[in-house]
Amino acid sequence: MQAGNERLLDRDSCDDGIDRRGMLKCMAWVGTGLVWSVTGGVATSRLFGQEPTSKPTFTFAQISDSHLGFSRPPNTDVAGTLRQTIARINALPEPPAFLLHTGDLTHMAKPEEFDAVSQLLREAKCGKVLYVPGEHDFREGDNQEYLNRFGRGTNGSGWYSFDYQGVHFIGLVNVASSKSGGRDGGLGVIGKEQLSWLAKDVASLRDSTPVVVFAHVPLWMVYEKWNWGTRDAEQALALLKRFGSLTILN
Repeated sequence: MQAGNERLLDRDSCDDGIDRRGMLKCMAWVGTGLVWSVTGGVATSRLFGQEPTSKPTFTFAQISDSHLGFSRPPNTDVAGTLRQTIARINALPEPPAFLLHTGDLTHMAKPEEFDAVSQLLREAKCGKVLYVPGEHDFREGDNQEYLNRFGRGTNGSGWYSFDYQGVHFIGLVNVASSKSGGRDGGLGVIGKEQLSWLAKDVASLRDSTPVVVFAHVPLWMVYEKWNWGTRDAEQALALLKRFGSLTILN
């Protein structure tokens, strides 16, 4: 899969001399997908093809940035890449309990692109597929096409939570205002409504409850000039810091 937030793909460099495209090439592994093993409430990751060191309580897989509809270098066959990733998931010795897609399912949020993603992921051998949107899954500030297909039963622009074998999973949407050049400068934003929901969602959980949060844009500031960060992440992290086992995926 393509790595990370690629909305600035055609603007490779900043004045500080750090080249974004070159960094993505060096970190190509980050977009290939991961298998997460949960043992004793602690999640650890491994690449497809790597064997777990011990038998976990359960496993789940994570992929991101399938960008169906994209057809330019560096990847002119994103559908083929997604098929390869699904084949790796299906080759796992034990099917994952579920698959998380952490956003940018499509490149232009067109109905036919969402249909293509849905059709391809039906081939994945896992309990079910769960999603959060990326900024490319919004069109003209709206992600109704995404919600119609993948957001039923969610809140707002697609946030939700669920429990699995004692672990509390939280899917956040931090891209609704993150279009490059917008009022938030392109950075991810959770927003007051979602933060209020998050506070209520975790209020009844014990500190010992393992929590896994997944969103498209990093909650911490990876690199502001590339919009790899979430402006109001500190407010979310303040609500989550009391948990002894906290894993954040993006």
